[in-house]
Amino acid sequence: MNTVTGIGLLLALLAGGVALYLLTPRRYESSNSVANSYDQWTEDGILEFYWGEHIHLGHYGSPPRHKGFLAAKADFVHEMVRWGGLDNLPAGTTVLDVGCGIGGSSRILARDYGFAVTGVTISPNQVQRAQQLTPPGVSAQFQVDDAMALSFPNGSFDVVWSVEAGPHMPDKAVFAHELLRVLKPGGVLVVADWNQRDDRKIPLNAWEKPVMRQLLDQWSHPAFASIEGFAEQLEATGLVAGQVTTADWSQETLPSWLDSIWQGVIRPQGMVRFGPAGIIKSVREVPTLLLMRIAFGSGLCRFGMFRAMRANPSSPPQAMVTASDRYTS
Repeated sequence: MNTVTGIGLLLALLAGGVALYLLTPRRYESSNSVANSYDQWTEDGILEFYWGEHIHLGHYGSPPRHKGFLAAKADFVHEMVRWGGLDNLPAGTTVLDVGCGIGGSSRILARDYGFAVTGVTISPNQVQRAQQLTPPGVSAQFQVDDAMALSFPNGSFDVVWSVEAGPHMPDKAVFAHELLRVLKPGGVLVVADWNQRDDRKIPLNAWEKPVMRQLLDQWSHPAFASIEGFAEQLEATGLVAGQVTTADWSQETLPSWLDSIWQGVIRPQGMVRFGPAGIIKSVREVPTLLLMRIAFGSGLCRFGMFRAMRANPSSPPQAMVTASDRYTS
């Protein structure tokens, strides 16, 4: 293949990807539409090939520094463990990983910290792949479950953990209640999520509204909560002891967006492995990834961290606090 032919093929693939992006949005319809999207990504293996076992962003340090894309993702798990205070918990601690994907975080929690982890996802294919990737002796198990109506009894787990699952939830208040409901009194909730700026304070402007619409429609998201709003919804359950602690990790995770695109450049073997259809499907995601980089870089979106303790049944209800009182770094 000569250079001109190669450039022509690349341009054709880019055109096909952009056409798919514009003509076939993946709007949220129900939990089934989310499950189907992840089933397809898991079945063809493209997402795992480029993003690894951790289908979430990486942590690049404070301030961010250069590191490998996959290494940053594993580092994110350890940083979240430390931020949540989970590194002080003993082996055998029971953990529910809500929105576990193919189990990358669950396996680190089980292997490196000795926790007994149950991972749940709406996607049957993700459960199957998570089971395949989990070696004997690693105390992580996986099952299909709906985060909007978890199948576990009240007070089942010492820790509830969730990474980047919230944007798929149509009712954030129900999601907040379910996370806390299955947590034991005195247990710890640690959540990491994509959020939007609190538009109650600064409404979205003319360019931000269509950008946010694309971010929702392309990846089956009904809505993003704000950091302040979701913290309020957690506290409104009446199940939180004290107040919710939050942090903004937008800068620590920001390099992930361009790094994810760069994977397609530095790992050209994917072009051979997945063929033209797979390449077009991958290229289709580039506009959304770029919009995510713009949104998180401009402050339209924020990467929110949430930590809370489950109240004891005898604890008095907690008064609501302002966002400025709640926020910590």
